[in-house]
Amino acid sequence: MKLSDFKVLTFDCYGTLIDWNKGISAALRPWLEREKIAVTANEMLAAHGRHEAALQAEMPRMRYSGILAEVMKRLGAEFAAQVTEEDALRHGHSVREWPAFPDSRDALAYLQRHFRLVVLSNVDCQSFEHSNAKLGVTFDQVFTAEEIGSYKPDLANFRYMLTRLEEEGVQPQQILHVAESLFHDHIPAQKLGLATCWIQRRHDDEGYGATHPPTEAARYDFHFRSLAEFADAHRRELTPA
Repeated sequence: MKLSDFKVLTFDCYGTLIDWNKGISAALRPWLEREKIAVTANEMLAAHGRHEAALQAEMPRMRYSGILAEVMKRLGAEFAAQVTEEDALRHGHSVREWPAFPDSRDALAYLQRHFRLVVLSNVDCQSFEHSNAKLGVTFDQVFTAEEIGSYKPDLANFRYMLTRLEEEGVQPQQILHVAESLFHDHIPAQKLGLATCWIQRRHDDEGYGATHPPTEAARYDFHFRSLAEFADAHRRELTPA
C-alpha cells in the first residue's frame, strides 16, 4: 500500500491541521490564572477532552460552540472555580483564535495538487470558516458535526461522508483518512474499512492532550509525526529511483 494509491484524503481538522491543544490552553490561561487553579497544561487538556467527549455523546445536536461553553462550565465545577456566562461564551467562540500547525498550510497546498481534499470535523460551520482561513486551501468538501447531527466517533459521521462522496463517484478504497485522534477517527474509520494515516502530533509529549484516549485497540496503515512528513513521503514516492 502506497500513499499514491489513493485519490481522496479526508482529514480531521482539530488536532491534525489546527493546533487545538495550543488554542485551548491559550483560551483557558486567563481563567486559570484568575481562579488560581494549579494544574499542569496536560492535566487541564485531559479534563477538557473528557468533558467534551461526554457532552458530545449526551448532546449530539448541540453546536460545537455550545459544547465548548458547556465544557467550560463543567471544568469550573470540577475545579470548584467560578465560571461566568462571559467566560463560557468566550470559550465557546475561541476556535477562531486556535492556530494552524506551522506545516499545515504548505503541506495542504502540495497535497491539493495530487488529491481531492475533504474535511470531516467535530465542529460547527461558522467556527470552521475561521480555521479554514488559516489553512489557505479550498477543500473539495467539508462535512461538520453541525451538518450531520452527531459527533465522531459516531459511525454516522463517517457513513454520511462516505455516502456523499459515493454520490460523486468516490469509492471507499480510494480514500485515505488522515487524523491525529485514535479515539475520534482511526477506530471508527477502520471499523468501516477505510485506510487511515496517523499524524502523531504529540509524539514528543505525554498523554493525549485534549483528545479523549482510545477506548479500544487502534490500528492505522501509515504513521507520520507531522503533515510535512506525510507530504515528503508522498513526494518521494513520485520521485524516480
